[in-house]
Amino acid sequence: MEILAFGVQADEKPLIERAFGIQEDVRCLDVFLNADTAPIAAGHEIVSTSVNADLGADVLEILAAGGTRMVAQRSTGFNNVDLDTAERLGMTVARVSSYSPYSVAEFAWTLAMAVNRRIVRASIRTRDFDFRLDGLMGRDLHGRTAGVLGTGKIGEAFARIAHGFGMRLLGWDVAENPACAELGMRYVPKDELLARSDLITLHVPLMPETRHLIDAAALKAMRDDAVLINSSRGGLIDTAALVGELRAGRFAGVGLDVYEAEAGLFFLDKSLEAVEDDTLARLVTFPNVLVTSHQAYYTEDAVGQIVDATVRNVLDYREGRRSENVLVPRS
Repeated sequence: MEILAFGVQADEKPLIERAFGIQEDVRCLDVFLNADTAPIAAGHEIVSTSVNADLGADVLEILAAGGTRMVAQRSTGFNNVDLDTAERLGMTVARVSSYSPYSVAEFAWTLAMAVNRRIVRASIRTRDFDFRLDGLMGRDLHGRTAGVLGTGKIGEAFARIAHGFGMRLLGWDVAENPACAELGMRYVPKDELLARSDLITLHVPLMPETRHLIDAAALKAMRDDAVLINSSRGGLIDTAALVGELRAGRFAGVGLDVYEAEAGLFFLDKSLEAVEDDTLARLVTFPNVLVTSHQAYYTEDAVGQIVDATVRNVLDYREGRRSENVLVPRS
């Protein structure tokens, strides 16, 4: 029985085909799952989806009508899935509960260093044989303060790198991570973390409680010369409010690998089309802002682990087993 995988990147395809091997037949599509593409899945009991798939009620209804009984999402986040509808339709939904935290933590640091040391601007200049240093001055991070919002596995990995840089560590989370405390991290209220940190990084899941965690008030609480990094979920930041603060000349740098309205944009080539998203269009014009297209997880190690976990989820479904990756049916 063939599995249909939506939103498969070119680099990801051989990993998926190799992982499934002779155990399962898999067909990879580069199109993303939404209401327009869902009918393609007709006749496929199992579909696999990417992080930007639309798994709302309408799409799940189409999938169920076509015979789909299992959705294997190739991501940790599942805020794009209507779990109540999936449960009502009797569909099994599984995700990848974890993969290499270093992929995201290291990329968050890549963004931080790039905006702090003006790497993109410097690279563009030197390609034009402009070797001036004007406007390229950054700051030492050694001895400064890193504020980590969300100190799970990825936040801990980020904190370990910050510790290696010789930074002071502040943390905020619903529960303290003993490993971070051993690094010297001090847990403080969110407002204190925002006010005292030179570098702020977000590593919390997107839930109703965390949507716009960094809102207008939070942005105003930050230092004017702070560096803000988001490699978690776009909805954690009120982007319109962020644009307003950037227009006022605030922040030494902002690095975003995610964007709250990225669905229908990220992972696609829009270079020949008119930009309809005025907020994103304005955001990318700021010289102290770097936007990348949700690639923090995109390493051979992490993607390999994601694919292997997806295969296990499919095999568990076939054999009637349930693991911690299963979201529906709920335990």
